[in-house]
Amino acid sequence: MQMMRLLAGVLLAIVLNALPACAQPWPSRPIRVIVPYAAGGATDVFARLVAGKLQEQLGTPVVVENRAGAGGNIGADAVAKAPPDGYTILFNINGHAIAPAIYKSLPFDPDKDFVAITQLVSTATTLVALPRLPVKNFQDFVALAKSRPGALNYGSTGVGNSLHLVMELLMRDTGMVMTQVPFRGDAPLIQAFMSGDIQAAVLPSSAAKPQMDSGVVRALGVTSAQRLAAMPDVPTLAEQGLPDFAVSGWMGLFAPAGTPRPIIDRLAQEARAAMLTPDMAPRLASFGMEAAALGPEAMDALYRSDRAKFQRIVKEANIALQD
Repeated sequence: MQMMRLLAGVLLAIVLNALPACAQPWPSRPIRVIVPYAAGGATDVFARLVAGKLQEQLGTPVVVENRAGAGGNIGADAVAKAPPDGYTILFNINGHAIAPAIYKSLPFDPDKDFVAITQLVSTATTLVALPRLPVKNFQDFVALAKSRPGALNYGSTGVGNSLHLVMELLMRDTGMVMTQVPFRGDAPLIQAFMSGDIQAAVLPSSAAKPQMDSGVVRALGVTSAQRLAAMPDVPTLAEQGLPDFAVSGWMGLFAPAGTPRPIIDRLAQEARAAMLTPDMAPRLASFGMEAAALGPEAMDALYRSDRAKFQRIVKEANIALQD
């Protein structure tokens, strides 16, 4: 009997000692933000800016970790398989919605392995052309491309990424036929413009603006529904004969499925607050971005809508699935 009492006392002590740890409020230790792309790129730079804001607001370290490879799928998979405790979150772009459409198989289930937290920003792309082409605007460019099917080369930063798919959508809606030349990043693509190897491209607006200002490219139109504050003189494609054309990208946060809803709501609240701090507006403008304020349900709806849209584009353009 004495042994039983002693054992019960030991078990009670273990339980009581564990209670404070179990009851610790979130967050009580560092949070990892997984960026599924290489360090130094636009996505990584912006993720670190957001992480710094969240760290200030949450009062705990928020550490960015780069897990690049496989078009963002390696980093996404790391989050999908992480404990759903709010200490590992995914910072991703709309490539997260493209992956299910362009890859033969994925190491995670895009339907079941993630829960959306919030959209941080909306991003725009810009159609640019070689300045020496005999065109002054988007309508001129369409007429030239249609008069010379397949003769114009356009650059992309990889088969199946958002820039490629936006151009495919643009060609479908206008009847243009151009030849894709893929590159391994923005830098070699811009070099190809300088050498005249390509005549057009859809670029992130943040990458297009400095090249436009330096005369390397001519901006023909932005793909978003409205003009950009950073490039107010560049009209939208919708203003130039494609009234229904509006394609915007996004950057957002996701967590492993099963993460408690109070943590999801807190992260969404803090992320939205970070986007609205006074010093954020000029930084967003320099990236060609605009702050967004979508909650978890709206972000999830956007993610699923984009998945369906990109699935249609890939199918209609007969783009080969990637391994």
